[in-house]
Amino acid sequence: MKNKTIKTISVNDFSHHIFWDVDKDQVDLERNKRFIIQRVLEYGLMNDWKLIKGYYGIMTIGKEMQKVRSLDPVSLSFVSTITGIGKENFRCYTMRQFLPRHWNF
Repeated sequence: MKNKTIKTISVNDFSHHIFWDVDKDQVDLERNKRFIIQRVLEYGLMNDWKLIKGYYGIMTIGKEMQKVRSLDPVSLSFVSTITGIGKENFRCYTMRQFLPRHWNF
């Protein structure tokens, strides 16, 4: 669901390094929103964050990120804080708790 503050954006409006490994012509802002939001959170700049925040809205970003299997700890903390959703409600957080870590000697 688009927010009314930003009229239209495209994948080309984001920083080039975010989608270096995909064909930008194949990325759809609605169909691939979870992928786009995750990439921006993990690799984007402040301008990229403003684009997704204006286009999707905070609540949509939170709902979509609750479903991802992996998200780096900094991005998880940021999304949890900005949306007010506890970390334990994110799939990536609960998955990390179940996966055993290697011993660090």
